[in-house]
Amino acid sequence: MNPYPMNAAEMAERGWDAVDFIIVTGDAFVDHSSFGAAIIAGVLARRGFRVGIISQPDWRNEDHFKAMGKPRLAFMVTSGNMDSMVCHYTVNKKLRRDDAYTPGGKHGKRPDRAVIVYCQMIRRVFGRIPIIIGGVEASLRRFAHYDYWQDTVRRPILTDCGADLLVYGMGEKATAEIAEALDAGLSIDDLTYIRGTGVMADSPPDEGVELPSFEAVKSDKIAFAKMAAMIYHSNDAYFDDPYYQAVGNKVFVQNPAQMPLSTMEMDDVYDYEYTGKQLSPGTMIPCYSEVRFSLTVNRGCFGNCSFCAIALHQGRMISARSEASVIKEACRMTELADFKGYIHDVGGPTANFFHPACDKQLISGVCRHRECLFPKPCPNLNIDETDYAHLLSELRALPGIKKVFIRSGIRYDYMMLDHKSRLFDDIVKYHVSGQLRVAPEHISGHVLKLMGKPDFKQYLKFVDRFNALTKKYGKNQYVVPYFISSHPGTTLADALNLALFFRDTHAIPEQVQDFYPTPGSIATAMYYTGYDPFTMQKVHVPKGREKQLQRALLQVQKPENYALVKEALLILGRKDLIGFGKESLIPPRQSLKRHSRQINHRPKQKKRKGTKNHDRTQQKRHR
Repeated sequence: MNPYPMNAAEMAERGWDAVDFIIVTGDAFVDHSSFGAAIIAGVLARRGFRVGIISQPDWRNEDHFKAMGKPRLAFMVTSGNMDSMVCHYTVNKKLRRDDAYTPGGKHGKRPDRAVIVYCQMIRRVFGRIPIIIGGVEASLRRFAHYDYWQDTVRRPILTDCGADLLVYGMGEKATAEIAEALDAGLSIDDLTYIRGTGVMADSPPDEGVELPSFEAVKSDKIAFAKMAAMIYHSNDAYFDDPYYQAVGNKVFVQNPAQMPLSTMEMDDVYDYEYTGKQLSPGTMIPCYSEVRFSLTVNRGCFGNCSFCAIALHQGRMISARSEASVIKEACRMTELADFKGYIHDVGGPTANFFHPACDKQLISGVCRHRECLFPKPCPNLNIDETDYAHLLSELRALPGIKKVFIRSGIRYDYMMLDHKSRLFDDIVKYHVSGQLRVAPEHISGHVLKLMGKPDFKQYLKFVDRFNALTKKYGKNQYVVPYFISSHPGTTLADALNLALFFRDTHAIPEQVQDFYPTPGSIATAMYYTGYDPFTMQKVHVPKGREKQLQRALLQVQKPENYALVKEALLILGRKDLIGFGKESLIPPRQSLKRHSRQINHRPKQKKRKGTKNHDRTQQKRHR
């Protein structure tokens, strides 16, 4: 039997004539703690509520929303683990070929702006019934926001979808309060007080932080930038005033944030015995195969990269599980028939953030006047990764565990500051699967400053230490860096400097991430407005043709980029980089063979007898 019914027949198997809540999700439903819908379903089920699941319904077919009739208390709607627009479209606004949250990776199983579409269909079918929205799409679009795909500012999502209540951030506590209030007989219209939620009101609250109105930020980019800086602090549980924003003759009111989960509460969420069962029919969804044998150990991030919206969603304070809870889950994992002994990941948003940044945060929350790591580490920063290092050592000692990998993001600058634990040594010795992926993102100082990332010298020091430890332990391992092209503040000259770094270090990036302006991030506000929200200084924003040129410069090895790279070099007056010498980036004329040899900085060689694969071997050795 499925852990949750998905239709009337499965309700009948349980002897249910109705469910209390129906969760509608744009993802295929998997009863696993890596999926928000499964966590919320578990929160409700543990409190005795009957929960039904409608997974990836055909939004054009009313019958899909009638599968279990009308819920007793409410519908809960989420687009899934990702914003539906990011899930559908590439940074070039082209349709993606697949969907990692759908069986078989099939594309097209959810609509654009899924939260809005699902809510509108529920209203059409059931009329006046409580609808609560949550998840990433709802959370990051809770205020007026720039929408990259329409290239415009959209209203708070609660205005457009017509739901009654919005849950932002990590929703376990708010969901429990909402459910108990509705079950006690309160009207959804009366639930205007719950922390971690937002509502539409007829008038503003008596006190709070007033944001520029939707009409103001839609017509004035400076007002939008100022709003973005204000919203950045809105997910602070220690700040007791609401945030509010006028939208026409209504007001969106965000109540103060819920407190981050304590260790005991985190354990309660993840100790729930999820079945791991995929309820949606079809082959396994691609993302589940990645996370099935992974362990989530923390939430939140005090790294605060400007292109990331974790601070706005999960918050800047860290919540972590106890070692006992993680070990318990790992032991259950070893009992699965298809477990081969490899734990794919032990982490979260940032794997080595295993406790709050400082003791002060436990008393008064995060600082509003400075960051923990940027531009320099705070003197109060608690730099000690001993607990995380000990957890890894306990996991790799478990019977049935062959290898424990770390694939979550690691803040290498934080790890370099740690002189108390053996985490760096242990990661190199035990936890790298040939390649360790880290994200310096760029090499230009002014770009890194806008990103909220450390000076590039920190990355170089990290690589030197990694290589020294790799040699010490007799490993054959490499650091694979991630870089972002066309981030706000990046000029064509900055892109060229990064290309020259690749040339000089013999690096050939197979993948480059174009900056993607997603709702909620500070960098997206920079992209839209051309201003740094924190300083209100103007920022260069590469768009259109320049964006294509910058990306091409980071992958000069691709023959299809030749014309773009040449154009960029000519614009920059760097015709000297077109040639056959070691200092060149591309040859004088387009030739696939010459181009390939040029990128590898190797002169043409005659093949010798008995060396049929000589060129290929040389290329591999060079890489």
